[in-house]
Amino acid sequence: MKKEFSLQSALIAGIIATAAMTIFTYMAPLMGFEMNIPKMLANTMGVPIIVGWIVHIMIGEILAINFAAVFLNATGKVSDIKSGAAFGLLPWFIAQVMVMPMMSIMNGDSYIDGFFSGSIMIAMASLVGHLIYGGVLGGVYKFKLEKTTVTT
Repeated sequence: MKKEFSLQSALIAGIIATAAMTIFTYMAPLMGFEMNIPKMLANTMGVPIIVGWIVHIMIGEILAINFAAVFLNATGKVSDIKSGAAFGLLPWFIAQVMVMPMMSIMNGDSYIDGFFSGSIMIAMASLVGHLIYGGVLGGVYKFKLEKTTVTT
């Protein structure tokens, strides 16, 4: 059997993984800080919170498609919790060294203020959130299996 990319499975896995990460971020106040991603996105863009939610979900879906269509093929890995968690390290790192500093600049602060979320504690919580996202993504995504026919 040949494994083939499944857009439907990637989209379903992306929604579930995004929901899992979002639930984790809503526990952040128990750790002493806020990690409301939709609110943060909306505030940075100067738009209503619903737009922040739409962007947050879209990012989760785009990452899921990249995991299924690019990452798994490039690494030759199977989709499981471990490969998903490994993938989760990539968006986490990009968020810490590019996205958060850019958002910091957009909010009138310096690049350094946003580097690694401006706090090692928040950066580590973000790491856990991205590992949860990736692990759930890898655990849920399934390739479409194509039956190969043998001709003689």
